[in-house]
Amino acid sequence: MSAPARETALRVLIACRVNGAWADAALKAHLSRDGLSGPDAALCSRIVYGVLQNQLLLDFYITAFCSQKPEHLQPPLLDILRIGAYQILFLDKVPDSAAVNTSVELAKTAKRGQAAGLVNAVLRRLARSRGALPPIPERDEVRYLSTLYSHPRWLVKRILPLLGREETELLLAANNSQPPAAAQVNTCRTTAERLFEELQAAGVGAERHPWLPDCLLLSGTGNLERLDAFQRGAFYIQDVAARLAVLALDVRPGERLLDVCAAPGGKSFAAAIAMGDRGEILACDLHESKLKRIREGAERLGLACIETSAADGRVFHPEWAAGFDAVLVDAPCSGLGIIRKKPDTRYKKPDSLFTLPVVQHDILDSAAAYVKPGGVLVYSTCTFLPEENGQVVDTFLSEHPAFSREMFRLPPPLGEAPGEVTLWPHRHGTDGFYICRMRRQA
Repeated sequence: MSAPARETALRVLIACRVNGAWADAALKAHLSRDGLSGPDAALCSRIVYGVLQNQLLLDFYITAFCSQKPEHLQPPLLDILRIGAYQILFLDKVPDSAAVNTSVELAKTAKRGQAAGLVNAVLRRLARSRGALPPIPERDEVRYLSTLYSHPRWLVKRILPLLGREETELLLAANNSQPPAAAQVNTCRTTAERLFEELQAAGVGAERHPWLPDCLLLSGTGNLERLDAFQRGAFYIQDVAARLAVLALDVRPGERLLDVCAAPGGKSFAAAIAMGDRGEILACDLHESKLKRIREGAERLGLACIETSAADGRVFHPEWAAGFDAVLVDAPCSGLGIIRKKPDTRYKKPDSLFTLPVVQHDILDSAAAYVKPGGVLVYSTCTFLPEENGQVVDTFLSEHPAFSREMFRLPPPLGEAPGEVTLWPHRHGTDGFYICRMRRQA
């Protein structure tokens, strides 16, 4: 087993803790910088995501075998203990001795020589007790679920009234799963059948999505960007839920679409492909660096109908008034629907939840003015909280009587949606997502 993989994993976890970095971005940067690939990169990624997905549970067991409380341990000692504990409890192919010894070496390398003995003692006790671990107290339902599935208590409290106990557990478990990558086929350049055969030949595990056309689920991918099919623009990666938001738009060739909060560009790409690259798409974002990524993605996919513009969605642009057949507002949100892909989302402070609906309303309010009479407005988020979803739309519709929810059709098994739909990881196998389609009176 590789020490470099664990060293890189420690650096990534430290970057997340100290700098507030997102795990996916930090992991990509450190894997590249440290030159990790193949099994080393896979092990490093597994450890990083596994520690973040199970952090509260790992801390519970570390506390049981350590004389010091986790919050009293000097950084990065707690990170090292979590790395070792995760391997012992979750990675069957890693011998306990390797998990313990490499963690001790990490403590020494991190100039925590005196702490190496503590790491050794705690992890050895944990390994010896793996068959008889201390039970998590079940008297407090919220605390029990929070610890077992490593979700903060405030979030468990928020989900329970929405789903009930049984479905809450299913959602929390789904959030700790590892979903396959969803490859959306660029039908302007290839077909799902040809791409499937090409990926299989390249050693990538691929299967057709059970109900979404022109979508392949990938596993064992390694670095997707190195694949010839990716470089040729035969596909792009986008969750099924995000693709469904574009299907709700139902854009046609020759139409004009405004994508208000477009980065990283997947919905603009999906719309351009649905239009056969015939029409106009204006993709907007606040930051030029993100717009650059959209332009690069469109060029790789060979999509000429996408233009970009640096714009604040909350600021009205009179030159766009009533100028678009369809407007998409994929609003900034809490991101609670994508915890299974960004596990550290769950640990961000919930303070922004009080201000996000105001921002979402302001963006939606400005965007409405850009819809032609008779045009379509779609509002979406990657969260399941009603205060960011249906409640924002209800407020908007009460202020804009010219707009009303409109039924739209999604692929079976979803079928017809009565103006809005909430998607759940444990029910639909997608990101947690909200989609609402509205029509402006002609």
